[in-house]
Amino acid sequence: MSHIVIKVPKAKLEKMKNHYQNQLKPTPNNAYFQAKTPSCVITAYLSGKVLFQGKSPEAESQKWGTAEEKAAKPKKQAHNYHPPESLFTSSHIGSDEAGTGDFFGPITVAAAYVREHQIGQLKAIGVRDSKHLSDPQITDLAKQIVEMKIPYSLLRLPNKKYNQWQRKGWTQGKMKTLLHHQAIAKLLEKIEPETPDGILIDQFAQPSVYQKHLRSERLSLQDNVYFMTKAESYSIAVAVGSILARSAFVKAMNKLEMDTGLDVPKGASGKVDRAAAEMIRHYGEDKLEEVAKVHFANTEKAKKLV
Repeated sequence: MSHIVIKVPKAKLEKMKNHYQNQLKPTPNNAYFQAKTPSCVITAYLSGKVLFQGKSPEAESQKWGTAEEKAAKPKKQAHNYHPPESLFTSSHIGSDEAGTGDFFGPITVAAAYVREHQIGQLKAIGVRDSKHLSDPQITDLAKQIVEMKIPYSLLRLPNKKYNQWQRKGWTQGKMKTLLHHQAIAKLLEKIEPETPDGILIDQFAQPSVYQKHLRSERLSLQDNVYFMTKAESYSIAVAVGSILARSAFVKAMNKLEMDTGLDVPKGASGKVDRAAAEMIRHYGEDKLEEVAKVHFANTEKAKKLV
């Protein structure tokens, strides 16, 4: 099934709705209207994005505008686990994480299964690389993704466990490997007996290193797993995983602020040093064990500010 997404001025949405007045269907959640023609189904959103999906959407979409530019083709990576370009338009699992570079807050990992027919709708509601989205946008998109019943698996690594693993000699790369592997395994169980066309992980280590971490815990790579840097720019499934992981991280940070009554900034800057010093003043050094990645340099910097 082909799909095309165009962007039109909001004023044109009403004109389009009137044009398809006799072909309107019940409006899906988060959409402005939906209509069905002999060649395709048209779903319009208040953002101005309009999805044309069906056997031949081109003729209908061209009445209203031109398709949004496609992402540049990814460059071939120097390993054998680079995904075929066909994966991006097929039913596949994408996995990504958030919180790895932040002193406060947990690491969160999410794997999502996007079926081929859902790719166009997810693009239309604004799903893209979460690095280009604000926290409120991410929260709103995560809610819409859940409403679409996209199958996913979400894991959070509390900082107390993170710090225990780090003292055992585990690198952050090994922690992320185990989290991704477990999230994917749980999602594969959830979608059984369906089998994805592939599994794409946003690459944070060479595939050989990822597999070495798995072997150290007597685990092995699942079937049809691919690795790619900046995968969320090409794969809607990875972008969905990225948004869900980031949304969970933002919620955890908001809860931490509510529980402590203190400002808890993201990242690992000087502002974070000062916030950590405030945390120590109010709750003692032991509190950092629960709320922060204590091997970061921010810990020692904060102690000097107390």
